[in-house]
Amino acid sequence: MPDLKFNPVAHDHKKFLAKAQKRDGFTEAYEALALEYQLASQMLKARARAGLTQDAVAERMGTTKSAISRLESAGKHAPSLATLKRYAEAVGCDLQVKLVPHKAA
Repeated sequence: MPDLKFNPVAHDHKKFLAKAQKRDGFTEAYEALALEYQLASQMLKARARAGLTQDAVAERMGTTKSAISRLESAGKHAPSLATLKRYAEAVGCDLQVKLVPHKAA
C-alpha cells in the first residue's frame, strides 16, 4: 500500500507569477485560463485541508494518481461535473457551481 501521508510542496505563487509574467504572451495565456486556475487552486486547497495525497484521493475515487494529477492541472483538460462531484466527495467537500451575471459597465 502506498504512503498516504500528506506532505505539502512549498510553492510561492506570487514569486512564480512575477517571474512568469516576464515571458512573452504569458499574461494573455494566463488570463484566458483564469477560471481553470481558480478551480485548480480550490481543488489543491481542499485536498490539503483534507490532509490527503493524490494517491489517497485516487483510491477514494477509484482512479489513478495520474488522473488526479491531470484533474488538478489547469488548462490540461476540462473535467466533467460528475468527475468534479466525485473529487469533491473524496476530499470531504460539496461542489457548488454558480452562474454570475456580468457587471454593468
